[in-house]
Amino acid sequence: MNIIILGPQGCGKGTQADMIAERYGIPHISTGDMFRAAMEQGTDLGKQIKERMNKGILISDEITIKLVELRLKDTDCTEGFILDGFPRTLQQAEALDSMVEVGFVIFLDVPEDVLIERLSKRRQCSKCKRITTVSEGEKCKECGGELVQREDDTPEGIKQRLTMYRELTEPLLEYYKPRNIAHIIDGNRTVEEVFKSIIKSLGE
Repeated sequence: MNIIILGPQGCGKGTQADMIAERYGIPHISTGDMFRAAMEQGTDLGKQIKERMNKGILISDEITIKLVELRLKDTDCTEGFILDGFPRTLQQAEALDSMVEVGFVIFLDVPEDVLIERLSKRRQCSKCKRITTVSEGEKCKECGGELVQREDDTPEGIKQRLTMYRELTEPLLEYYKPRNIAHIIDGNRTVEEVFKSIIKSLGE
């Protein structure tokens, strides 16, 4: 059950990946979480990652591939996993093919205007790092922490990230299509409706 979930920022990858991971008992591996953990540790690598993320620049393939390769060797990945945020480039996809056999690739398709609206309202808890929206109030529902806007969720950051997605990640659809493992899912619906479509594409 080796699954990749792809799509532009704000399409709902994280939410759907959590639900898939819970349903199938496999780990949700988010490169974003790994990057943030490295930044919090304050290492030289973490500082490099923070600088690039704040500018809306993708982390280098070399760094990302190494982090993922080490993570996939953990014992909890034996029965499968769901990758969220990786691969993002052709080089990363080719590197992943050398590590494991990918069984399913889920592409969440959401119109750009909807993505921009979602991202502009997104906030992250300064304590537990939970991502939510401003409609939920000024405090995090999980821990009561302050909700702040991530630096890469500013209008300039959003546009930069969407441009990079179209140029670098969207072409991966053509990379996986010939294998008949790619499934395009309409992500501009409720969380439940999107999840039902994903589960169906996974063979249920």
